Amino acid sequence: MIDVMTKDKFSMLIETMVRDHRISYLDAIVHWCEENEMEVETAAKLISPLIKEKMLVEAQDANVIKKSARLPI
Repeated sequence: MIDVMTKDKFSMLIETMVRDHRISYLDAIVHWCEENEMEVETAAKLISPLIKEKMLVEAQDANVIKKSARLPI
């Protein structure tokens, strides 16, 4: 039986990796893609809006991209 990867399943896997290994969301996604021989471009379609937002915040906090106005969490 073929195991189909859904956005929800992918999000849970990435969230677990971030929590357990204490790595960034981007690092978790790249690591998962390397381990599962999937192109990052393909995995990009599986990234949920919530994880995209968390990646944006991480990039802003690391001064990779310019900070935008946001409410404190």
